[in-house]
Amino acid sequence: MLAAALIAAALIQVQIGLSPLSRLRGELTEVRAGRKKRFDVAMPTEIRPLVEDLNALLAHAEEVVGRGRLQAGNLAHALKTNLAVLANEAGALDERNAHRVGPAMVRQVELMRRHVDHHMARARAAAARSVPGISTRVPECVAALARVMRKLHAQAGLDIAVEAPADLLFAGEREDLDEMLGNLLDNACKWARGRVAVTCRAEGGGMLSVTLDDDGPGLPGDCREAALEPGVRLDESTPGSGLGLAVVRDLARLYGGDVSLDASPLGGLRAVLRLPAAAG
Repeated sequence: MLAAALIAAALIQVQIGLSPLSRLRGELTEVRAGRKKRFDVAMPTEIRPLVEDLNALLAHAEEVVGRGRLQAGNLAHALKTNLAVLANEAGALDERNAHRVGPAMVRQVELMRRHVDHHMARARAAAARSVPGISTRVPECVAALARVMRKLHAQAGLDIAVEAPADLLFAGEREDLDEMLGNLLDNACKWARGRVAVTCRAEGGGMLSVTLDDDGPGLPGDCREAALEPGVRLDESTPGSGLGLAVVRDLARLYGGDVSLDASPLGGLRAVLRLPAAAG
């Protein structure tokens, strides 16, 4: 009789203990069917952390889907506008005006390519942000870009000085760091009269900064924020799509950093890029 009573008590205890999991399974069915977005049923203290983690996972998935829809919508809108312009240019193309319409079509195609690259970079950065252990050596990236810029702007004879600690690491993909620093360095070289300085250093709070100074004409204070907006070009006489600085800011913010513009001690423009640092 004692054994039977113990067995019955154990069965009742197991049934009562597992009943929250049965309710959780029912909630999961509701969420999967789309009738609910979160688990809102009351659970015992032992299972409550699991429910909170599941709700956090659902919130993250919803954020990723929403961000993907926004990216797709922005890309579609950008391509739609440029395709309409390209179609009009193609319709006006004939032998008499080919020399005028052809370069305009090439510019539109290049702008579309930049839009695609922009949104692909954003998607790559958003995916890399959640992957632990990714790191990139900042000095190697900056030195490689400086060599490229010296060749691209060889006619200007620029003096590009680089200062970076050997152990400085960026917590992200090499392609994204190349994209951000490449845009900033190319912009500095376009406007510099003879000197560009790149200074990298570690900051507190697990961040690093890359400061780029040039001795060009600079930007007025009321124009610096506008220069970071997508598609804004403050000087139409220079080649470009107006997306470079906007790409830098978008990627930096996806990684939890930012970019700012200020007056440079060299007399031109100073760009300061702040990014998360990886442990050595």
